[in-house]
Amino acid sequence: MEKEFEVVDHTADVVIKAYGDSLNQAFANAAKALFSLITELDNVDEVVYRDIELIAPDQESLLVQWLNELIYLFDTENIIFKRFDISQLGSTQLKARSYGEKVDSARHKLKTGVKAATYHMLKVDKTNGCQVQVLFDI
Repeated sequence: MEKEFEVVDHTADVVIKAYGDSLNQAFANAAKALFSLITELDNVDEVVYRDIELIAPDQESLLVQWLNELIYLFDTENIIFKRFDISQLGSTQLKARSYGEKVDSARHKLKTGVKAATYHMLKVDKTNGCQVQVLFDI
């Protein structure tokens, strides 16, 4: 796989496209893209983890719920995640373990405040490799 994700210019918000050889990898790379907007991931250690289990009506909703759950954990527990192991990803459910650490202001310079993943411009494409697209409200 050549690239994990890219950030696309948008007028008021931020759009990311994440890629993978599988949908699991594309979802994980979307999460990585989210946290790369928040801080530089090179300075983040994998010392804590959180298990996440979600159910949604479809894969598009599952992607939005996945990213919003990670934003919620960042907002409430002050955890920056760096690595995402998705063990189960079906059409309506996801199980994953996310690794990272609590924000340390001496090591982590926060760049962008991300409020939420939205349904606007949302895409899950499995036709040529796997690609997902999400617009974040910042």
